[in-house]
Amino acid sequence: MPSSYNLTDLTTLLDAQLLGDGECIISGIGDAATATAGQITFISNKKYLPQLDTSAASAVLLAAPLDNCAVVNQLIVADPYLAYAKLTLIFDNRPKTPALIHPAAVVDPSAKLGEGVRIAAGCVVEAGAEVGDHTELCAGAVVGPNAKLGQHCLLHANATIAHHCVLGNRVKVHSGTTVGSDGFGYAPSRDEGWVKIHQLGRVVIGDDVEVGANCAIDRGAIKDTIIADGVIIDNLVHIAHNVTIGKRTAIAGCVGIAGSTEVGAGCTMGGFVAINGHLKIADNVHFNGGTVVTKSIAEAGHYASGSPMQDVRSWRRNMVRLSQLDEWVGRIKKLEDQQ
Repeated sequence: MPSSYNLTDLTTLLDAQLLGDGECIISGIGDAATATAGQITFISNKKYLPQLDTSAASAVLLAAPLDNCAVVNQLIVADPYLAYAKLTLIFDNRPKTPALIHPAAVVDPSAKLGEGVRIAAGCVVEAGAEVGDHTELCAGAVVGPNAKLGQHCLLHANATIAHHCVLGNRVKVHSGTTVGSDGFGYAPSRDEGWVKIHQLGRVVIGDDVEVGANCAIDRGAIKDTIIADGVIIDNLVHIAHNVTIGKRTAIAGCVGIAGSTEVGAGCTMGGFVAINGHLKIADNVHFNGGTVVTKSIAEAGHYASGSPMQDVRSWRRNMVRLSQLDEWVGRIKKLEDQQ
């Protein structure tokens, strides 16, 4: 892609209305408060409009024209945040692996490689693995025996796809993540302690999924762990064995989902959500950060748990009062019985 565009080009790419100089050259994206000349910025929330008063940006994405704006070139779009997302693709500066197999990579002769595959130094592609057309493996990525990767996938450095796991098309897996680690399965034995249950299932990931850094997605014990199309997963997330995640669900950092839980489509989870195992979560359920989920949820909606932040003195008093709650209930019941 070109390293710079004029505003007429960007107007066409974003289906925008241009107010200003179409020949103005844009070479990058900047935050409204710190953007420099040659950069375009965006405003998706009105509370940030004052930042434009002193902005040096050459252009701004807005939902409606703005009078007396210090940024003279305006691109009017239906959704500035969505337009910004599309611009990040245009100006993506991630270095790409050359379209070749690096001599320091190890590819088993039985592996099947599609057209235009990029395999960097230190990668390992094991026996029977399949790597789809135009898929890129960055340095140190591992594709295990009989694993299958679709077309236009991207494994960042040191990502691992373990044996027999399946990735659809356009899947991105970030550094340090393991897809197909063993699930936490052990049988207690009085004589032998914990006897490992070997995990015989796979992880099957659909199309257009992105998995953040340092995540662990465990393979199924017998049936597969399934991540459906369009799911996005943040860093440091653990998805245990036999879990199913529905289409277009979004999972923020440090979430843990215990084994055999089924999460519906279109759900969202804030950071540090913890979900017990063997539960069923309906479609379009939204959890606030820190929510602890201990039972199945059959109805769509917003759910939360936990205690919001307060000053430590108030928190201590409230914890003491909470510990006295059962006693107070008993005293109130006695008073009611006396009436």
